[in-house]
Formats: sequence, C-alpha cells, structure tokens
Amino acid sequence: MNRLTSIDFLRGFVMVIMALDHTRDLMHVDALTQDPTNLATTTPMLFFTRWITHLCAPTFVFLSGVSAFLSFQNQNNPDESRRFMLKRGLWLIFLEFTVVNFGIWFDVSFGILMSQVIGTIGFGFIVLSLLSRFSPKTIGLIGLTIIFGHNLLANVNFPPGTALHYIWGYLFRLSFWQFPSKFIFFVNYPVIPWLGILLAGFGFGLYLRVPDAQRRKLFLQVGLAALSVFVLLRTFNLYGDTQPWNYAQKHWTYSILSFMNVNKYPPSLLFVCATLGVSLLLLYFFDGKTNRFTQTMRVYGKVPLFYYLIHWYVLHCLLLVLMLFQGFQWSELNFEPFGFGRPKTGGGVGLLGVYVIWLSVVAALYPLCAWYSRYKAAHPEQWWWRYL
Repeated sequence: MNRLTSIDFLRGFVMVIMALDHTRDLMHVDALTQDPTNLATTTPMLFFTRWITHLCAPTFVFLSGVSAFLSFQNQNNPDESRRFMLKRGLWLIFLEFTVVNFGIWFDVSFGILMSQVIGTIGFGFIVLSLLSRFSPKTIGLIGLTIIFGHNLLANVNFPPGTALHYIWGYLFRLSFWQFPSKFIFFVNYPVIPWLGILLAGFGFGLYLRVPDAQRRKLFLQVGLAALSVFVLLRTFNLYGDTQPWNYAQKHWTYSILSFMNVNKYPPSLLFVCATLGVSLLLLYFFDGKTNRFTQTMRVYGKVPLFYYLIHWYVLHCLLLVLMLFQGFQWSELNFEPFGFGRPKTGGGVGLLGVYVIWLSVVAALYPLCAWYSRYKAAHPEQWWWRYL
C-alpha cells in the first residue's frame, strides 16, 4: 500500500509544479520572446523556474510505466490488461489532438497540432500492449537501451519532404512542419526517447514488490546512481547531451546553470538521469510518510489526467481575463499558432505574478480533484473513469 501512495504522492507533486511551467508559458511577460534556459538573457530565478519543472514530464512518463505494471499485476488477466492498455493508448492520442491541443492554443481552426506528453504516453501504452508478452525485465532493458542509446542517433537525418523525414522526426527528434495549407504539425515530444522512459518504468515496477525498507533503499540507490552518471558524463562532456556545458560564464552562478542546462527536446540521457535521479530521491524521502503535504499531493496524483485537462482550460481562461483586464481589446488577442491568445504588443505579468497565479490555480483545483477522486472510489462499477 505504501508503494501505491508513494507513487500517488510523486505524481501529484510533479503535476503541481507542471502547472507552474504552463502558467509561465501563458502569462509571463517575456514568455513569447525569451527562452528561460538561454544563459545570455535569463536570470537564475527564471532558469530555476523552468528547470524545476523539467522533473514533470520524465517522472510522469516513468510513473505511467510503473502504474501500468501494477495494473497488470492487480488485474491478473494479461489479455484484458493488454486490451485496456491498447484502448487507453488510442484514447490518449485522441485526447492529445483534440481536447489538449484546444486547451493549449484556444485556436478553433486547429491551425496547429502539437504532439506532446499525453499523446506520447498513449503511443507508449500501445507499444507496451504489444510488448507485454515479454517479461518485465526484458521490457525494462529495452527501455534502458533506448534511454542510453538514442543520443547516438542525434545526427541522423533524411531528405526534407520524404516519408522517412516525417517518420523519423515524429519518432526521434524535435520537429516543426508547416504545410502549404499553412497547417503546422509540431512534434515537441518525439515518441521513441519517451517510450524508453515508460518501458523503464514498467520494468522498475517489478522491483517494488518488496518490504518498505528494501523499497526505500532501492529508491536511494537507483536515484544516486542516476545522478552519479549525470555528474560524471556532464563534467567531462563525454556523452549523453547535444549541448556541452561551459565553465567560462559571466558569473559562477551561470557556470552552474550551464552545467544543469540539458536538453529536454528530445530528452537526452543526461536530462533523464538528472530528473529521474531527483525524483527517485524524493520517493526515498517521502515513501511511507503521511502528513498534510503528502496527503495533499496524493489528491492530485490520484486523478492526473483529470487535473491535466482541467488546469489547461482554467489557466487559459485566466490568461484571456488578464489580457482584457490589462486593457487589451478582444480584437488584439492573437490566436494564431504559438499566440495562445496573447496580444502581439505585450501583456503578461512578472515572475512573482506567475507564482501567485500558479499557487492560486492549484489551490482552486484541489476541491475539484478531491471530489473526483472520491467519486471514482465510490463508483468502481463505472468503467469510463479508468479513461480519465
């Protein structure tokens, strides 16, 4: 039971800080013009605000794999579990390109579609439904092979406009395609690198069926090992990221930022080691703990997809209210690709305002998440809740 509540805690924790990144994306005054990881223009606080949210996607994907393993074990019906995994994967891909994309862009013409984390998890579930006839150890090893090996393919390219160019982009690399009709397809989360994380999580689930003390020791050992790999490879710029770090910065603080500035799109080996290493240490510290903080995070963690979908719409509606409150007219709001409804001539709030809005939204969503969590628990006969 502690194992399950620990997973709920960590998933809820990263979902909460995920909303910080999306609040910054939508409402920060410089969000449309400045990359928070660009060391030439960022500040340490802005960089930290972006970096801490790096924990979200890899942890969420990894725990999706862990939860899939636990679901297979609890169901004790492999064929039914495979069918459910396949259907859930297809459902998540459908949600990605409909409900999620509209929540992100508020573009009724759907002039841009972005493939990101929900669709990537859906793809992973489909693959997992096919691979689940293999042992969890084998599946986990396949995942680790992808995580450690996909950086070797970073410089592989195919001629633009060919089928292989589009397939390779969707599978392996950050891709942006604008078609003659002006329709844009943006691959933000290439599926194979993230598939490796999900499969590794599935294999990791096998080792959680141990007494509490052994499980906490496992979290500590694997977390420290991942961080050690990160530090070793990053220190000497040996392998695992396309962006070497550089000690020669304008201040020692920025040298540290350069060291931590690893590539998320696609998730490099060093990105995965750093983020999952931190997340596993969080599991070590909070596994089995019951207090107000852990109980609060578990509420969000029990209904992750519900929370994810709702928070985009709440944040985006708040953005439009903010723009109108700041004096912009509806006609000035830009709903073109990458516009989010922000006017082209400014608007937004400072970083402190971002934090205030983020905490307010998270707090406002708590009662709704708690209600839905109770509803799910009280109505196990309703099959549809398993898809939300």
